Amino acid sequence: MSKHREAIIRVVEESIAVKQAVAGELTDEIEMAADWVVDAFKQGGKLLAFGNGGSAADAQHIVAELVGKFDTMERKALPAIALTTNTSTLTSASNDYGFERVFVRQVEAFADPKTVVLGISTSGNSPNVVQAIQAAKAKGARTIGLSGRDGGELGKVVDLALKVPSESTPRIQEAHITIGHIICQLVEQELFADQDDEVEDEP
Repeated sequence: MSKHREAIIRVVEESIAVKQAVAGELTDEIEMAADWVVDAFKQGGKLLAFGNGGSAADAQHIVAELVGKFDTMERKALPAIALTTNTSTLTSASNDYGFERVFVRQVEAFADPKTVVLGISTSGNSPNVVQAIQAAKAKGARTIGLSGRDGGELGKVVDLALKVPSESTPRIQEAHITIGHIICQLVEQELFADQDDEVEDEP
């Protein structure tokens, strides 16, 4: 038996348990988040997403699924932007305004009432994420928070809080990308269902 077998099984079982809790507690919130993104795209709006570290990677992952494609469906690109990727903007904003406002400046540039703004923070207490959400609300955008534990400050300021019921940062992050994938799938299904039917009807 591998010396790491028990640890591997334990981690997988913990991840499964957290995702089962998400299924039991956050189904309505996930559906609402997807509906908001669909509404934004139908109105000619966009999705802005951001976070720090692993959450930055999750923001970029979700945006890539929307701009590119989620699974196998061929459809038009969707307007989503990760605010974590432009190094010139990130470094200049941090230098001039401080790292806590690195996302605020971008939200002020890109958000409007047709925008959905997604802030990701496992603790819910990342100051730059919380401040950017506050800036987004000032611009009239709808705001969604992906967090864990009790949601932290992020859970208090967003319009829609998706709080993964776990105390473990790795398990929260695993659930976040699962939630992101579900949202992307629902968005595609809602926006391009007719297109899917047309493809199936082709001889």
